[in-house]
Amino acid sequence: MTARLLPGKPVADAVLAALGPRIEALTAAGHQPGLGTILVGEDSASAGYIRMKQGKAAELGLTSPHIHLPQDATQADVLAAIREMNDAAEVDAVLIQHPTPKQIDFDAALLELDPDKDVDGLHPVNMGRLALGMPGPVPCTPAGIEALLAHHEIPVAGREVVILGRGTTLGRPLALLISQKRDTANAAVTVVHTGVPNWADYTRRAEIVIAAVGVPGILQPEHLTPGVTVVGGGVRYEGKRLLPDVDERCAEVAGAITPRVGGVGPTTIAMLFKNAVDAAERRRSA
Repeated sequence: MTARLLPGKPVADAVLAALGPRIEALTAAGHQPGLGTILVGEDSASAGYIRMKQGKAAELGLTSPHIHLPQDATQADVLAAIREMNDAAEVDAVLIQHPTPKQIDFDAALLELDPDKDVDGLHPVNMGRLALGMPGPVPCTPAGIEALLAHHEIPVAGREVVILGRGTTLGRPLALLISQKRDTANAAVTVVHTGVPNWADYTRRAEIVIAAVGVPGILQPEHLTPGVTVVGGGVRYEGKRLLPDVDERCAEVAGAITPRVGGVGPTTIAMLFKNAVDAAERRRSA
């Protein structure tokens, strides 16, 4: 069996294309959306990520105000930068680039951020909104995974979905998201992790398996039932080399699978900009 690939690029392209008229309407009304970014330190990968976001923002018609703090910035410096972004009228959404240098308490910094400008959807207020089914920014990778499955017409409602991983950026919010009563969700969701010795018993019975651990190659073909849909959400980097959770041989068992590169990544980026435009619309209508 050779699995059908589920690339993220066409999903991202569709999401971004749908944002175009909304951005044009906001700009025509005198409110050009703005995605602010904060970078602490000199990490080259993080700096490259910010440059890519700024380039995409310009391409879409968003402004991208930026604050770059030095490697030795203090917690007070970071909090002051966040408050500056919170108060900036031209900024609708804010990205605090992670990881930050070791002297920075990222969680405390996140708490300083205006929840309505939280483009990553990770502020405790927004996680609470997600749990209660209230409107607000949704974590980007989970939202991208839901969109990816819907775009490729993978049925989710009523199906058994197992998420391998319980992290706060992916596993936990994804479980909340795809169990909600919605045509593209409404699944029976089980969350397992490496603390469950027999976790493979759960993945073998699932109709959809989403790997979200960040342990390279943890999901192997013997952990799957033939024909299952597999989504690789967790990755780790070894230098510049991307190491996914899903072993490439899983494609020999799965019925559908995200590619090693170009699966969930593009959809995550697209959902970040969707969150930014959503925030701009909310602020304009307030």
